[in-house]
Amino acid sequence: MQQEKQLDFYKVNRQTVVDALGKSTLIDCLDRMLLIRNFETRAEAAYQQGHIGGFFHSYVGQEAIQTSCLQAVGLNNWFVTTYRCHALALLLGVSPRDIMAELFGKATGNAKGRGGSMHLYHDRLLGGFGIVGGHLPIATGAGFSCKYLNKKDEIALCFFGDGAIPQGTLHESLNMAALWKVPCMYVVENNQWSMGTHISRGVANFEHITQYLAKAYGISHYRLDGMDFFNCYGGFLVAHKEILTTGKPVFIECIGERFRGHSISDPGLYRTKEHLKERMERDPIILMRNELIERKMLTEEEFKAMDKKNRELVVDALEYAESSPWPDVSTLEQEVFAP
Repeated sequence: MQQEKQLDFYKVNRQTVVDALGKSTLIDCLDRMLLIRNFETRAEAAYQQGHIGGFFHSYVGQEAIQTSCLQAVGLNNWFVTTYRCHALALLLGVSPRDIMAELFGKATGNAKGRGGSMHLYHDRLLGGFGIVGGHLPIATGAGFSCKYLNKKDEIALCFFGDGAIPQGTLHESLNMAALWKVPCMYVVENNQWSMGTHISRGVANFEHITQYLAKAYGISHYRLDGMDFFNCYGGFLVAHKEILTTGKPVFIECIGERFRGHSISDPGLYRTKEHLKERMERDPIILMRNELIERKMLTEEEFKAMDKKNRELVVDALEYAESSPWPDVSTLEQEVFAP
């Protein structure tokens, strides 16, 4: 594999992060990561059993990124993301019931059963988008609205995968945001495989994408360890403060690796079982659990209880989705604003 060398991540003082967040908040963050993991795992099983149609893109293995980001920047911002959107919706407060019902295509779902797995929304979530790179201009527009309306304490955040890096929308968005000084945080969740092609075969100078993209447009950049909650939180916190101070966009690369295929229908034959096993040894949930246990902030029994609680929440969501009604065909054209 191409990405074996030690990467130069943004340096974060872990003790400073621990002191800043404290035991209660750190455990709450781990709890949120466990909710995401349990939701994705059981929804994946429902998909494989035929209860969920369309596509299903799992966030398993990437939980530390968005959990740490929202903890660092707060919820009072604008968020735009890809079709891998279940985790962000959960973090923003959409209930597991509402999301699961949406995945099942039920009338009680987040988008009344019309959006499915790839298109979740919230008051501050402008949507999950199915077109690779298609949401970057929308995030840029949201950032521009913060500037235009003089909302100095708000920014826009855009999450996208490494497959969007060669897309013209990324370069157009970065160029416009840099020119107009738009307060937008562009976060590439570099899981290194795009849909199934290693980044080394799809992106020129891939080992330095953070630097060369940011330098090209004259903006700051950060490279974070996407498997490490503490490193991500520290980097996001500094980047957020920079955006609020300067009003300029920032480009962030989080290096990680999803544990599932691009979608659940993807067997992932482009990477070996040995490679995946090695990567899963840096499971972000296990890394955080181990650190909290070592710091005497958590016990193994407490961790298991947290996992059980979240598992029961997701089982309840599954039962709710299964028992919810299908949408009435008479409502098909309601609230549809495009011909």
